[in-house]
Amino acid sequence: MDLPTPLAWLVDEAGTSAGPERFLAELGGRLLADGLPLAGGALSLAVPHPIIARRIWLWRAETGTVIESLGFAGGPPSQAGHDWLAGLGPMQEDTVGSAADSPVLGWAGTRPFGPAETGRLREAARFAAAPLGALAAQAALAALLEAYLGRRSAARVQAGALRRGTGETIRAALLCADLRDFTALSEATEPTAMIAALDAWFDRVAGAVHAFGGEVLKFIGDGVLAIFPVTGAPGDACEAALRAVAAARAGMAHLDTVRQAQGLPPLPFGAALHFGEMLWGNIGAADRLDFTAIGPAVNLVSRLEGLCKPLGRSVLISGAVATQTSTTLISLGEHPLRGIAAPCAVFTLPED
Repeated sequence: MDLPTPLAWLVDEAGTSAGPERFLAELGGRLLADGLPLAGGALSLAVPHPIIARRIWLWRAETGTVIESLGFAGGPPSQAGHDWLAGLGPMQEDTVGSAADSPVLGWAGTRPFGPAETGRLREAARFAAAPLGALAAQAALAALLEAYLGRRSAARVQAGALRRGTGETIRAALLCADLRDFTALSEATEPTAMIAALDAWFDRVAGAVHAFGGEVLKFIGDGVLAIFPVTGAPGDACEAALRAVAAARAGMAHLDTVRQAQGLPPLPFGAALHFGEMLWGNIGAADRLDFTAIGPAVNLVSRLEGLCKPLGRSVLISGAVATQTSTTLISLGEHPLRGIAAPCAVFTLPED
């Protein structure tokens, strides 16, 4: 069958696109080269995610660039793709499939599309059904893995790192934080209210971690283990971790104000920062694996966090972080940590 170039690409190659953003850019470029007067395009895919309902990619023909927008669960249906196209020129949108959450592929023209051009775009949408089905399945899997495993672990799983005992050494600033007196609070709080409190706490600390380039590796009960991997100078990772702690404290201070206005107790917490190496590996039973962090640095940051309450501080920082940062810190001297051979030089923030 002698197909137009864009349709032949959809049949033969589109299913192996690196992702939805590349699919949109490559299809748009081929339609443009085939004579269609495109100003831009938009592709919307539904994803199974606790927060994100749809991912929308927006392509501009003039530059070839693609940006991403998100539609959130619980809110009104996202109009990002529609609004983007409407702002560029006359538009056409096609639902690719018959399901309620089918992909939506749309285009904006530099002028109104003629009947033949409209037909060619609709034909492209029909041919796009198979490759978009495969890409949508990949995007759904990625969304689920990232929601439950985190970005780094999800990428390893998708890359095929499934064998037990495999891992990588990560040099990073580590953050360990947990709520104080959680057991007593949980015994005195109705379960659904306790879950809401935990969600609010995790939103603040995880949001701060992600805002400054870190990644949450584990939620452990009421605790969080996060890392800020070294990608340049070690001091940059430590500074990012310190800024994340400051942001988390500000978020929790605001939450405590809201809770107290509702007659609820505040949620005090402790946080510790350390810098070192850890092994992030695929560990577990033969039929139940988990990506987990192990190593002396993980042990130390956990033990250091446990020192927050005895020292009456909400943030403790190891000497390994203090030597990597220019942030003003207050020395609390050296302290023994349970299970750690050498005493640890401990610092805190001036305002703590």
